[in-house]
Amino acid sequence: MEPFRTLTGVAAPLPMVNVDTDMIIPKQFLKTIKRSGLAKGLFYELRTDEAGNPKDFVLDRPAYREAKILVGGENFGCGSSREHAPWALLDFGIRCVIAPSFADIFYNNCFKNGILPIVLPQEEVDKLMDDADRGANAVVTVDLEAQEIRGPDGGLIWFDIEPFRKHCLINGLDDIGLTMQQAAAIDTYESQQRTGQPWLWA
Repeated sequence: MEPFRTLTGVAAPLPMVNVDTDMIIPKQFLKTIKRSGLAKGLFYELRTDEAGNPKDFVLDRPAYREAKILVGGENFGCGSSREHAPWALLDFGIRCVIAPSFADIFYNNCFKNGILPIVLPQEEVDKLMDDADRGANAVVTVDLEAQEIRGPDGGLIWFDIEPFRKHCLINGLDDIGLTMQQAAAIDTYESQQRTGQPWLWA
């Protein structure tokens, strides 16, 4: 997993509440277990009409096509538990989502995939939403180590995060990475087991 330390990029505004995971990545894109290629399905029904023609969706506007940060509304990521939702965001290039609240499973899945979900009071989200409306000038910096968000006008917002989650993101540790940190102890245990209980390895 790619470490997350400091992220500077355009922030895209998505002023919608209850954005569910089917909205983020519709069911027809869930046939793959690959994490690449899912950007084409990201917010598909918001981006295209029934005939497949593009709508005027924020991420398709020239100013936001390289957005790295998404500013959303309450209860972001609700609905089913599909992990394809953070995969699709990541494949598009989104590394940080800021909202007043998140659905629990989506929130946890973000951390496991290298995306930083930040919970802020509504008034601070509103300020960032206003900043994001500036298009290509909506450049925001998210400093995970300092736990700060710096807006395009130099405004500073502090955010909270659990120390363990922060440690994992900064060091690029997903569940497999955390397990592999104990590789030496695992090898020692298996070696002792081979000697003491050889029938388990027959």
